[in-house]
Amino acid sequence: MAVLVDKNTKIMVQGITGTQASFHIQRAIKYGTNIVAGVVPNKKEDTHLGVPVFNTVKEAKEKTKATASLIFVPAKSAKAAILEAIDAKLDLIVVITSGIPVSDMMEIRHELTKTKTILIGPNTPGIITPDESYMGIFPDNIHKSGNIGIISRSSTLTYEVVLELNKAGFGESTVVGLGDDFIIGTGFIDIIKKFNADKNTKAIVLVGGIGGNYELETAHVYAEMTKEKPVIALMIEDPTSLSINFGLAPDILCRGITTPQEKKKLLESSGMIVVDNLSDLTKCLSQL
Repeated sequence: MAVLVDKNTKIMVQGITGTQASFHIQRAIKYGTNIVAGVVPNKKEDTHLGVPVFNTVKEAKEKTKATASLIFVPAKSAKAAILEAIDAKLDLIVVITSGIPVSDMMEIRHELTKTKTILIGPNTPGIITPDESYMGIFPDNIHKSGNIGIISRSSTLTYEVVLELNKAGFGESTVVGLGDDFIIGTGFIDIIKKFNADKNTKAIVLVGGIGGNYELETAHVYAEMTKEKPVIALMIEDPTSLSINFGLAPDILCRGITTPQEKKKLLESSGMIVVDNLSDLTKCLSQL
């Protein structure tokens, strides 16, 4: 089993004919991902990479029964593309696009409150269920099937966590990159609930971001939840030890407002196991 995406998930791609989309979709199809449609307004071709192309999300959904959309469009077009997918009542939307204006994301977040649609991103590497399917730009060759669920706010750190877990003999049920932008669609709690309901997931790794308050919000809600699966939160207090660029918007805007230390304290008090380095993360998982 897996969460959000598996080999049976029917996926459409908005902006499928773009250079980046074409590159990543070819890899995804080769991996086994079930790409059933592309969406390009005022399309000039009926197929692309062997995939049928439609003018609208609704048409693509009606003709192919797709339930998820992967969005590869420029930031200026992203709001319209996302709202179109929400309006079509898709189950899942993954937004690779970065740099979407905050005002656009605030409007999108408001629309999401009216639906059951899960929005992953923007500025996310996506979602991958190893050996089955992925939506996004993950380096699929580093992932190994297993029973550790990963939810992350840091794209680059996600890859380092996966490599370290694999080296220690673990594998992943599903990896979800929530997105690096200041405002994202779906947060940690909704995905924790998904992993809690997944029989194949035995433990959950939460990879916190340097900026933003999503971890603080998560701690308050998680404290009241039934603890069905162990959650290990990785909060790096010394980011200089890793090869990560911390010039991202969440870091810049929240610098001095919230700190890794504060997040660590609240996550621990909520009932999570908190570690601050990759070595302790693998040791902790080995002891569960």
